[in-house]
Amino acid sequence: MEQKLKELQSQALEKIAAAANLKELNDVRVAYLGKKGPVTEVLKGMGKLSAEERPKMGALVNVVRETISKSIEEKQELLEAAAIEQQLAQESIDVTLPGRPVKQGSHHPLTRVAEEIEDLFIGMGYTVAEGPEVEQDFYNFEALNLPKDHPARDMQDTFYITPELLMRTHTSPVQVRTMQKHEGRGPVKIICPGKVYRRDSDDATHSHQFAQIEGLVVGENIRMSDLKGTLDVFAKKMFGEDREIRLRPSFFPFTEPSVEVDVSCMCGGKGCSICKGTGWIEVLGAGMVHPNVLEMAGFDSNKYTGFAFGMGQERIAMLKYGIDDIRHFYTNDLRFLKQFSVHE
Repeated sequence: MEQKLKELQSQALEKIAAAANLKELNDVRVAYLGKKGPVTEVLKGMGKLSAEERPKMGALVNVVRETISKSIEEKQELLEAAAIEQQLAQESIDVTLPGRPVKQGSHHPLTRVAEEIEDLFIGMGYTVAEGPEVEQDFYNFEALNLPKDHPARDMQDTFYITPELLMRTHTSPVQVRTMQKHEGRGPVKIICPGKVYRRDSDDATHSHQFAQIEGLVVGENIRMSDLKGTLDVFAKKMFGEDREIRLRPSFFPFTEPSVEVDVSCMCGGKGCSICKGTGWIEVLGAGMVHPNVLEMAGFDSNKYTGFAFGMGQERIAMLKYGIDDIRHFYTNDLRFLKQFSVHE
């Protein structure tokens, strides 16, 4: 039996040395040290030995098993190290290769227009004011000279949440809130950018959600000429120094008198598809702040006057960049957005 154990050990060591991978090595371990392996069989047969032979054979079996186990462990370490080396060689990275370029995003055209308008008016001494998009009926309508039974409310089809709570239809409530904070003391000089909401069918020129930028100036001796001069500077900055503006009489409940403001078309008055042959393009509404609005906000209308204006951010962007469909701003088409590079 002693000779048999030595032969088993010799055979096992040869097969361990010949194992080319971890699977073959594991097969050797199962074949010799498993439950049905020859070493285990020898251990099972030790009961047939005499009391004198049993300790000697038991010690020899343990030596053989430990020798085989140790040889398997050493071989396993070598094979695992070789496998790692092979994997590293296959997955090696050439750190001298140039990296992939990181794609840069572009400013959204609406963001570009908003920032340009804000920079212009901040340079003229205005501050930027903001307010809630979910607004009270009082600030959205009543404080702007639009009582609950006023027919002009139909001009702004509104998303109501409750009878007194709604999604604001313009950023004019921010003007009211700002005037209230001044507690009847001027001057007030702000622009109010932000999203507004109206129940409208989406098409090439309309959207149920869009962005507005409104302006408000309140002080002593504010005149219509101040409004015209301000809007003239705005038009030349946004559309070119050769552009002119004209004011046409209109109606808004919160201004009196009220005007629609047109800017001369790039065609130079010759007439084109953009201006529909008129030579002028409507860009915004404006007017002198109605005395009722001043009084409800806490200002003495005999002492203070003011002007206000409001423009659709999308309309300004469409005219400035020659965009023919308002839906382009919201569909996230990269072909469209990439035209507005950050490097411009």
